[in-house]
Amino acid sequence: MLITAGSIEGITASIMAITNPGDEIMIPEPTYTSYQEVIKLSGCIPVFVPLDESGGWAFDIEKYKKAITSKTKAIFYCNPNNPTGTIYTKEQLLQLADLARANDLFLISDEVYKDFIYDDKDFFSLAELPELRKRLIRIFSFSKAYAMTGWRIAYLHSDEEVIREITKIHDSLVTCAPVISQYGAMGALETKDKDIKVFRQKYKERRDFICKRLKRLSPLFEFVKPNSSYYIFPKISIKLAKNINYKGTNLITEQGSVDSWKFTLWLLEELQIATVPGIAFGPNGEGHIRLSFGREKANIEKAMDRMEEYFKNKKLI
Repeated sequence: MLITAGSIEGITASIMAITNPGDEIMIPEPTYTSYQEVIKLSGCIPVFVPLDESGGWAFDIEKYKKAITSKTKAIFYCNPNNPTGTIYTKEQLLQLADLARANDLFLISDEVYKDFIYDDKDFFSLAELPELRKRLIRIFSFSKAYAMTGWRIAYLHSDEEVIREITKIHDSLVTCAPVISQYGAMGALETKDKDIKVFRQKYKERRDFICKRLKRLSPLFEFVKPNSSYYIFPKISIKLAKNINYKGTNLITEQGSVDSWKFTLWLLEELQIATVPGIAFGPNGEGHIRLSFGREKANIEKAMDRMEEYFKNKKLI
């Protein structure tokens, strides 16, 4: 195990340790926006592999097989996923593991949202398989489950030989994670069960609430109900995009999809609602926005009220 200064530092050190410049790292998308930047920073090339939205944002193993080249070094994924709230099934992950073994690839699994899983859904980690330890790097951060974002404390674990190589990069980047943050993390681990249970219940209530409100905005948005994390990733309808004008231009791209960047700017300036454009999470995220239900319910309700009132006035719903 290695204690890191936040998960991003751990991810950066891991990628730098296992790759050479020019190597390719496959990432499913949509996925957390900073992953591709870390890969580029390491001198590597991010290769986007689209998730299957119609299948609940599931892995499409055939697309992974087609994306592998002689330069592919690793598959890097977030489970549960940000921004879709997807929990990858054991079957999907085992198929990914078979692919990694067959092509001698590393697997990097970011599991920062593993404590926020709803409706008694099963969660499986490839770290449970001892035979994968030499090719699997599992990462966890205290930022989400323990509300310690600013403390910058996380950990990763893998085979001893792999950790030895990652430690060389980690030592050059930060020397060590802040000691005060490590003590804070120890305190969180000692008292975690009660607090995480409360967090999980609150987020589930907010998840159910925002889904209910989005259904009232149908058919302007379509969404896959998230089973984890505190994000939902609705798709913006063409009907809605055609009825919005942002600074003299419409929201339809040349490819016929909805320009999520323009839509989020319009939403911010017109209704004072802050969201994240889907394109930030990869090409497959275009036409979507990420909404967070990590805020207080009253704030979520206010945002949904503003959208509903505006769209009703425009006779769109």
